Amino acid sequence: MRGGGWDEGKLEELRYIYATDVDEVDEGRPVWLMHTMGHYGVANSVALEMAGITAGTPDPPGGTIDRDAAGQPTGVLKESAMGLVTRLIPRLGPDQQREGIRSLAGAFNAECMTGGKDPGITQDTWDAYADVLADGDLTVRIFALWSALDGTIEEVRAYAERLAAFTRPYESTGDDRLIAGGVKLYIDGSGGARTAWLYDDWNRESTGTDTGNRGYPTMDPDELRERFRAYHDAGLHVGMHAIGARAIDWTVESIQEALAATPTRGLRHSIIHSNIPTDHALDAMAELQRDWQAGYPEPSPTFTWWIGDTYAGNFGPERALRLNPFRSYQARGIIWASGSDFFVTPFPARYGVWASVARQPLLGVYGDAPYGTAESVDAETALRSFTVWAAHQLFLEDKVGTIEPGKYADLAVWDRNPLSVPTEELRDMVCEMTVFNGEVVFRGEPVVP
Repeated sequence: MRGGGWDEGKLEELRYIYATDVDEVDEGRPVWLMHTMGHYGVANSVALEMAGITAGTPDPPGGTIDRDAAGQPTGVLKESAMGLVTRLIPRLGPDQQREGIRSLAGAFNAECMTGGKDPGITQDTWDAYADVLADGDLTVRIFALWSALDGTIEEVRAYAERLAAFTRPYESTGDDRLIAGGVKLYIDGSGGARTAWLYDDWNRESTGTDTGNRGYPTMDPDELRERFRAYHDAGLHVGMHAIGARAIDWTVESIQEALAATPTRGLRHSIIHSNIPTDHALDAMAELQRDWQAGYPEPSPTFTWWIGDTYAGNFGPERALRLNPFRSYQARGIIWASGSDFFVTPFPARYGVWASVARQPLLGVYGDAPYGTAESVDAETALRSFTVWAAHQLFLEDKVGTIEPGKYADLAVWDRNPLSVPTEELRDMVCEMTVFNGEVVFRGEPVVP
């Protein structure tokens, strides 16, 4: 049995779900429940036994087995440790993948959305997208990033060369419906699991300290930098997942070093999430964008909302104020491409537009404004981050993202004007019609005031 979406920040006890909690209702079946952030989850005792996880099981490289005071596994597994259990779960079959894609495309259209980036896919997912496209049911534009290869550096270089033969969006985006865009890499974990790579200790419950825990890189940073170089040298666009300040600094420096060694303008390397960049990182992003068309943040504004209570507790009062520093981006001339990181947060873009302006957590466990408003932007800027700036990171800014002659007619019709309504109404906007490629793919019921 598998499920997901839990978040300790939404529970009264503000604690993880443990194996002992699930054991009470599992009826003897193995259970895996993924956390909403996707970087940790909980296995029940049956699943732990099947995976051979005991008090003597060491933490795998780049992962953590959560343990109680007696050293016994609690069932919570973080980062690479999740694989000890998830490797036992059967993958979705082709029919299930195709049905999921069709369903999600329709759900996107019902929210006035016509495009998305799917980072970290494998060949079977690509094939499922291609099948749905061939059937005429892919009513969103998909820009896919391939999963990185887990192998030797020689194998990675060979893999990069194979991908580069057909993954060059700066030369061609094909039919503009399903685009092989690049590769996704990870340098660190998450703010929820407190595994993202920081310079200082993580917080607990906002003002407490998780002493000695500054997160960690997913692998040896020098080795990962060499892998990044292999993809860059092959001419591939790379999206690097980086949450913590130290991870973001490492990422922009890796991009700078790669460009110094192999100068290639226009690859548009991105920093996925880019939660709490330092001033050093912000200055580097501005320079990289200006000189190389690289170093683009791809944040999820809804992190301050949907997972905002857990984040506020873990980042602490000072770091929380820097989370998603949109005003600082704007001041430096940095553009960014916003998304939801679905399933981490709900996918409707209206939530992200609202969160970019309001910066309010869902429940207010640590106050109504732990993120402040100094890094807020106005609704028009937020919309740009979900439209033309997002299109830029799909290599489609000349074809979608604005309403202009010669571009595809991908249009959204809302029940109100997002540029004039009060901030609190942004998240309540209702999609009345969605046009994709000149065809109406969604028409809602008229809303009577």
